[in-house]
Amino acid sequence: MKRTTFLLSTLLVAISFVLASCSSSRKTIAIEEGWELIGETKVNFVRDRGSVAIMNSNPYTAIRFKVENKAIRLKSLNVVFQNGDKLAPLVDSEIEADQFSREFTLGPEGRSIRSIDFNYRSKGNLLKGRAKVLIFAKRYVPPTR
Repeated sequence: MKRTTFLLSTLLVAISFVLASCSSSRKTIAIEEGWELIGETKVNFVRDRGSVAIMNSNPYTAIRFKVENKAIRLKSLNVVFQNGDKLAPLVDSEIEADQFSREFTLGPEGRSIRSIDFNYRSKGNLLKGRAKVLIFAKRYVPPTR
């Protein structure tokens, strides 16, 4: 009887571990209508630069960033479009943890982004982890007639 109870409890523990490992560890992000998540990166303490390749050719009219876990100071930004053109808006702003940056307009007709290059400074202590930057873009919707 003790052996059967032990086996059943062991089996229940094993099943609970399997079920727990199958659940998603990614939290759900609420996105406003018209905006979509197009990339993300972890902020590095050693290098103050980062680059994110955008893996689609959809046209966008604006971009903005959300910083998670810890604040950063965004010093410069360089948006490279599919046709090779570049946009380097003036930027020197602090983005607090769990906050959005201001919107950066790309053009009313929409532009396809190849990559986004950042120059930033992490705020706070290295021992408290790294910030994560989520990149959101507002999808171009052609006017209807």
